[in-house]
Amino acid sequence: MKYVFLYLSIVLLAGSCTPIAQSSVNSESNPKALKLIDIAYEPEIKTIQLHPQNGPIQPAVTALGKWDLMLEFDDLRNQRDTYYAKVIHCNYDWTKSDLQDLDFMTLYNEFPITNNEFSVDTHIPYVHYWFNVPPVKLPGNYVLLVYRGSNKEDIILTKRFMVYTNQVTFTREGNLIGAGNIANLNQQLNFTIDYKNLNILNPMLDVHVNIAQNHRWDNVIRDVKPSFVREIEKELEYRFFEESKMFSGGSEFRFFDLRSLNYPGRNVAYVTKTTKPFEVYIAKDKSRADEAYSQYDDLNGSFNIDNLDYRDLAFTNYVNVNFALASPRVKGDVYVTGAFHNWNLNEENKMAYDTTQNIYTSRLLLKQGWYDYQYVVKSPELPYYHFEGSHFETENYYEIFVYHRPYQPRADLLIGYLRLDKNPR
Repeated sequence: MKYVFLYLSIVLLAGSCTPIAQSSVNSESNPKALKLIDIAYEPEIKTIQLHPQNGPIQPAVTALGKWDLMLEFDDLRNQRDTYYAKVIHCNYDWTKSDLQDLDFMTLYNEFPITNNEFSVDTHIPYVHYWFNVPPVKLPGNYVLLVYRGSNKEDIILTKRFMVYTNQVTFTREGNLIGAGNIANLNQQLNFTIDYKNLNILNPMLDVHVNIAQNHRWDNVIRDVKPSFVREIEKELEYRFFEESKMFSGGSEFRFFDLRSLNYPGRNVAYVTKTTKPFEVYIAKDKSRADEAYSQYDDLNGSFNIDNLDYRDLAFTNYVNVNFALASPRVKGDVYVTGAFHNWNLNEENKMAYDTTQNIYTSRLLLKQGWYDYQYVVKSPELPYYHFEGSHFETENYYEIFVYHRPYQPRADLLIGYLRLDKNPR
């Protein structure tokens, strides 16, 4: 009997140490389709950040020759895996360019991700990975692709970044106020691009300008055409009078402070610790559409991972964050979004409506930190900022990306980049 008990104990112990099976959905019947956007291809891949090493809340934009980009992500499995990274060059519209790897890379385009560490005493064990992105030779749009082992089809994440040279100069024009209510809701950018240092035969066809607000991907304006072309002076003038060419100012982002689970910060209603991972409930929100503008500092939609309980990020926990938005049901889909979800709108962050309480709810697994977020609507009848309102006074930053396709190489190169801070404090 003693030996039988010992045998069963060994079997149970061995079973408890069995590695978690990979949840890759990559197979012949269900392959992973490459998407040149910011996205995780497996639910266990979380908290993806690509940023300059001097600050994780800075956008993934760097000058050619000033290289300091770092990728970070977590794998919610308690064992290491073998991951590799590959760089893809894209055109201005984020389609894959025709360039070969040797056209834009100085090294063989396959890089092992060797830096990692295990989480310590966390409710969900995970492995944190980080990787210094290799330098490129050409300016432009790029996507960093991470895959498992030697199988480039077994993709786990893709993340965008931009590399620029300043071969053009910018002149910012004073804002020209639009008509009526337009001026109260929107923010207007007027600027001139000087391309005297370049030989551009047809700027209307060969130059593409994209404009982004707060480095978000859900409302980028692509391929903006100039209002005036002065070929003798080699200038492109952009003046936006129409509402369709302006950005909604929006409101300052909602936020919550979850850097501590022992002493939750602002806008956290309460934390339930009866289950692991813990359940965190954000204070119930309501529509701000009819409210006056409220000024306060935010992260412009970004997030920052931090842990005040231990001051060591290896102890940082994942928790289930519960959002609640009190509102009558609207015609359309409602999402809670921000940089923490790569600005994607999908089933994971889509909110469900509770008819008994008349609230929209959502539950997301997030890592401890400070998070900006907002509620947006996809509807043919309602504006995107139906629940947030829009004000010209809102603090935002804008990025202007200027692309040119020369005769050689036949791909769009990022020849100009300008960041503009609107209403800086």
